[in-house]
Amino acid sequence: MKTYLLVCFFLCFAFAFSQTERDIIHKIDSINSSAQLHFNNDEIVESFKVFNLANKLSDSINDSYGKAISNFNLGKIYTMMQELGHAENCYKIMLEEAKKINEDYLIAQAFFRLGEIKIIEKSSVQAISYLENALKYISKCNSKTDDIHNEIKCQNILLDIRMKLSEFYLKTGEVDKALVNLLRVEEKIKNKTDNNSLYLKGFCNYLYGIYYVNIQLYNTAIEKFESATIHLNSNGITNNYESDLVLSKVYKELSLAFEKADKREDAYFALINYNKHKEKLINEAKSNNEIITRTKLLIEGYKNDAEIAIAEQFHQKQVANSIKTINLIVVCALIFLVFSLITLYKGYASKRKLTKVLSKQNKELEIARKAAEKSSELKSKFISNVTHELRTPLYGVVGITSLLLEKNNLNTKDSKLISSLKYSGDYLLNLVNDVLQFGKMESQTLELKNVSVNLRELIKNNSNSFSFRLQETNNKLEVLIDDDVPEFIKCDSVRLSQVIINLLGNSIKFTESGRIKIRVKTLKLSNEKAYLRFEVEDNGVGIPKEKFKTIFDNFSQLDDNININYQGTGLGLSITKRIVELFGSQIELESEEGVGSTFSFNVSFDIDNTIKKTDINKSKAGVKIVDLKNRFRILVAEDNKINQIVTKNLLSKNNYGCKIVENGSDALKAVKENSFDLILMDINMPLMNGVDATKLIREFDTNIPIIALTAADIDHVKENYDDIGFNGILTKPFDNIEFFQMIDSEIELSKNFSKTLEKVS
Repeated sequence: MKTYLLVCFFLCFAFAFSQTERDIIHKIDSINSSAQLHFNNDEIVESFKVFNLANKLSDSINDSYGKAISNFNLGKIYTMMQELGHAENCYKIMLEEAKKINEDYLIAQAFFRLGEIKIIEKSSVQAISYLENALKYISKCNSKTDDIHNEIKCQNILLDIRMKLSEFYLKTGEVDKALVNLLRVEEKIKNKTDNNSLYLKGFCNYLYGIYYVNIQLYNTAIEKFESATIHLNSNGITNNYESDLVLSKVYKELSLAFEKADKREDAYFALINYNKHKEKLINEAKSNNEIITRTKLLIEGYKNDAEIAIAEQFHQKQVANSIKTINLIVVCALIFLVFSLITLYKGYASKRKLTKVLSKQNKELEIARKAAEKSSELKSKFISNVTHELRTPLYGVVGITSLLLEKNNLNTKDSKLISSLKYSGDYLLNLVNDVLQFGKMESQTLELKNVSVNLRELIKNNSNSFSFRLQETNNKLEVLIDDDVPEFIKCDSVRLSQVIINLLGNSIKFTESGRIKIRVKTLKLSNEKAYLRFEVEDNGVGIPKEKFKTIFDNFSQLDDNININYQGTGLGLSITKRIVELFGSQIELESEEGVGSTFSFNVSFDIDNTIKKTDINKSKAGVKIVDLKNRFRILVAEDNKINQIVTKNLLSKNNYGCKIVENGSDALKAVKENSFDLILMDINMPLMNGVDATKLIREFDTNIPIIALTAADIDHVKENYDDIGFNGILTKPFDNIEFFQMIDSEIELSKNFSKTLEKVS
C-alpha cells in the first residue's frame, strides 16, 4: 500500500512539473511571437525588451528552441544597430542551442547570418566556411520536411544562401563556383511569380551580368542587367530599400558594361539612373541612421535600467545572506575565540623566543648579503680592469708579430722565435677571449651574422694557425673536404672559425705524435642550401665514458694526470657547444680511452650564388681580379701609437685606404673636410673621447658607418651604442675575420641605403 501511494505521489509530481514546464514553453513561444510583431512594426526597443525576456525564460528551463529563436532575433536587431560583435555572439548562442536539438533549419540560419557578418568584416576564409555549412544544413532540412510551410521556409533560405555565395564568389574572382550557384537559383525561381520572386529574379540577373562582365561577354552582360532593371522596377516588389540598393548597383555595372561595349550614350543614361538611385539611397540611409541612433540610445537606456534593477535585487539578496552569515560567524567566532585565547597564550612564549633567534639570523644574513654584493662588484671591476690592461699590449704584440712574420728576410732562428712569441700572444688572447665569450653566453647577448664566406679558405686559415703548435707536439693535421662542398656559403665566419679552432685546439692539446683529421662532408645539396657535416678526429688519449655528459659543462676538465701542461680554462668545449646550438645543431661525441675522439655536428647553410664561378677560376689561374676594397677609405681615430701602426698595416694589407687621427676633435675635423666610407672610433682618447665625437658627427652625417673600438668592457656604451650613434662595437684585440666582416657588412649596408635614398629622391 505504501509503495502504491509513493508511486502515485511521484507520478502526480512529475505530471504537475511537466505541466508547469509546458506552460512556460507556451509562454516563451507567445512572448517570441509578440516580440516578432513589435519588430515587424519597427518598434525595435519594445521588440528588444521582449526578446530579452523570452531569452531569460528559455535559459531558466533550458529550452534550447526558445533560446535559439530569441537569440536569432536579438542578432537581427544588433545587426540592424550595426553592433556586429553583439550580433555574432547571439548567432553563436543560437547555433549552439540549435545543435542541441538537431534543428537543421535553425542551424543553417545561424551559419548564414554568421557568414553575412564575416563578409561585412571582410574575413573571407571564415565567411565561406560559414556559408558552405549553412548550405549543407539547409539541404538536409529541405530533404527531410513534408510540411509545405516548412518547405517554403527552407527553399527561401536556400535561395538566399546560394545568392550570397554567388555574390561572394564573384567578388573573389571564382566565377565557376558563382555560376554553379546561379544556375541552381535560376532553376528554382524561373516558374515563380510571387512578389519575392521578382526581387530574386532581378538580383539573379544582376549577378549573371557581373559573371558575363568577368568573362568579357559585355553584350550578354548588358542583356542581363537590363532584365534585372525590369524585374526590380516592377510594382509588386515589397522590399523597396533592398531593390533600390540592387538597382543602384545594376545601373552602375550597366554603365560600365556599355562603356566597354563602346555604347557611350547608353552608358551615360545608365550613369544618370545610377546617380538618381544613389541619391535616393543616401537620403534613405540618413533617415535610417537617425532611427538607428535613437534606437541605440533607447536600448542603452533600457540596458542601464535593467542592470540597475538587477544590481539592486542582487544587493538585497546579499544583505539578507549577510545577516544569516553574520549570525553564524558570531557563534563560530565565540567558540573559536575561546579556543584561540588558550592556544595563543601557549604559543606566545615560544614565538617570542623564536623571534629573537630569527632577528639575530637576519642581521647575520644581511651582513653576508652585503659582503657578497661588494665582492661581486669588486670582481666585475677587477675583470674589466685586467682585461683592459691585457688587451692593450696584446693588440700590439699580436699585431706586430704578425707583421714581422710576413717579412721574407727573417732567418730561420728569428722566424721560429717570433712564431713562438706569436703563439704565446695568441694563447693568452684566447684565454682572455674565452672568459669574455663565456660572459656573453651567460648574458645571452651573442648573435650570429650572415655574410659570404669562402669555406675552403676559412678551413685552410684555421688549420694553418696551428702550424707552430703541430710542430711542438709532433702531430700531423689532415684536411679532407668533399669535392661537391660549395665554394662560397653564407654564415657567421667568426663563430664557425671559433668552433673549428676550439675543436682543433682541443685535439692537439690531448694528442702527442699523432694524426688529426678535419673533414667537411656533404649530406644534402640543393641550388640554395647546403647541408654539411663537420668532423674533427684525433687518435689521442680519448675521453672516458663517464665524462661524456660533463665534458661540455662550464669549467669542466679531464683528470689532472692527463696532459697536465695544457689544462686551459675549461670553457672551450662549453662555448663550442653553445655556438653550435646557435647554428641550430647539436654537437656529437664519439670517444674511447687510448684510441681517440671524434667531435662532429651537422649544419645547413645558404649557398652564395652571386659569385660567378668564372671569377673564381680566373683567381685560381693567377689572373688578378680587381678588389673593390681599395676604393674604400677608412678614418681611424686612435691615440695609441702601436695600435695605430697595427691597424694601419692590417687595413693596408687588405687594400683599404686609411687615414689616422689621434683624438675625437681631429676626427670631427677630418670628417668635415674629407669623404670617408667608414670610421673606426676609439672610445678613450684625449681632448675629445669617441662618444662625444660620434654624437657631434651624427649631427651632420647620419649615414657614414662608425664602429667603436675599445679595450675595456664599458657596459653603458655596449648597451646603448646604437643610441650614441655607433653602428657596431669591437673589443680590442679583435679577431681579424670579425673585424673585416663587420667593416664589409657596414659599408655594404651604407652603400645600399644611399642607393635607396637616390631612387626615392
